[in-house]
Amino acid sequence: MLIFPLLNDTSRKIIHIDMDAFFASVEERNNPNLVGKPVIIGSDPRKTGGRGVVSTCNYEARKFGVHSAMSSKEAYERCPQAIFISGNYAKYREVGYQIREIFKRYTDLVEPMSIDEAYLDVTENKLGIKSAVKIAKLIQHDIWQEVHLTCSAGVSYNKFLAKLASDFEKPRGLTLVLPEDAQAFLEKLPIEKFHGVGKKSVERLHEMGVYIGADLLTISETTLIDAFGRFGFDLYRKARGISNSPVKNNRIRKSIGSERTYAKLLYDDSDIKAEISNNARRVATTLGKNQKVGKIVVIKVRYADFSTLTKRMTLDKATADFDKIDQVAKTIFDSLEERASGIRLLGVTVTGLEDKENSIQLDI
Repeated sequence: MLIFPLLNDTSRKIIHIDMDAFFASVEERNNPNLVGKPVIIGSDPRKTGGRGVVSTCNYEARKFGVHSAMSSKEAYERCPQAIFISGNYAKYREVGYQIREIFKRYTDLVEPMSIDEAYLDVTENKLGIKSAVKIAKLIQHDIWQEVHLTCSAGVSYNKFLAKLASDFEKPRGLTLVLPEDAQAFLEKLPIEKFHGVGKKSVERLHEMGVYIGADLLTISETTLIDAFGRFGFDLYRKARGISNSPVKNNRIRKSIGSERTYAKLLYDDSDIKAEISNNARRVATTLGKNQKVGKIVVIKVRYADFSTLTKRMTLDKATADFDKIDQVAKTIFDSLEERASGIRLLGVTVTGLEDKENSIQLDI
C-alpha cells in the first residue's frame, strides 16, 4: 500500500462564517414577538398528519433537543410550545445573497457551502489587512449592522480547522486556531465533533477505542484506511491538523446525497426501509438548506460481497420533499432483484439540481 507523506500547508488564512440559526433568526428579526420563544422552521405536524421534517430551529428550541433533520412529529413531542413556521425560502435566499456581497468586499475567494455558511481565503485580501481575525470581526460587524443578524466565525490555516473553530463557540463566537495550537485543540475534541464524521463512523471509532482526537492519534494510517477506505486516509491527516483543500470560488453542486456503511449487515426489509428513510431525510434537509430541488432520485446498494448496484428514476417535477424522495427511493429499491446476501451500504442521492426559486417560477 502506498503511504503518502504528511505535507501540511500552514501558509493560508482561512475564515469560516456560519450564520447563527439562520432561517429562525431571519424570522425573529422580521417578527420581534418571536424572540425568546422556541421557533422551528418546518411543517407543523398538527396540520400535516404528523408528516414533515425540521429544517432548522433557534437556540431556544435546541434546549429541548430539537435539531435539523428531526421529524416534525418528534420535535413537537419534545417541545409542544414551539412555534412552527413553514419558512420563507425566497426571503432567506435574498438575505443570503446580501451576506455574500459583504464577503466579497474582502475577498473574491469565497466558497459557499450552503445559503448560511461559507469559507473565505483572506491570505491576500482586497483591503490588505494582515490579520484574519480582524477581517472576521469586521465581517461580523458588517452583517450585524446591515442585515441585523449574528454569525459565528472560525479562523485557521485550513478549511477543516476553520469549520471546527466556527462551531466551537456559538452563537456570536469567534475562535482562532493557530498552527502551533492545532494539535492541542484537536486532541481534546470529541470525535463526533470532527467535521465529516457521521453517526455510523462515530460508532465504529468508539468500537476502536477512539473517543477524542488524542485517541485517533494512536491509530495507524493503515488501520484507518482498512476500516474506512479513503475517509480513513483523510481522518489520519485531519487528526494531525492536515487538510490542504483550497477555497474554491466556482463550486457548483451537481448532486446532494447521503449514504451510510453498516458494520452489521442489513437483512430485514423493515431495517432497510428505515435506513432508506434516514438517508432520504438527510437529503431533503440538505436540499432545503441549499435552496435546491432535483428531478432524479438515485439509490445505491452495496451487498456483503461488495457488489454494488445503482439505479435511478426521473420525476415529472423537481422536488425537495422528503415524502416524495423517500417514496421514490423505496420504489426503486423494491424494483431491484432480491438477494439473500446482506446489505453493507445504502445511499440516496438527488441529482438534476436546480434552484428552488427558479423551479417555483416555472411552476407558476
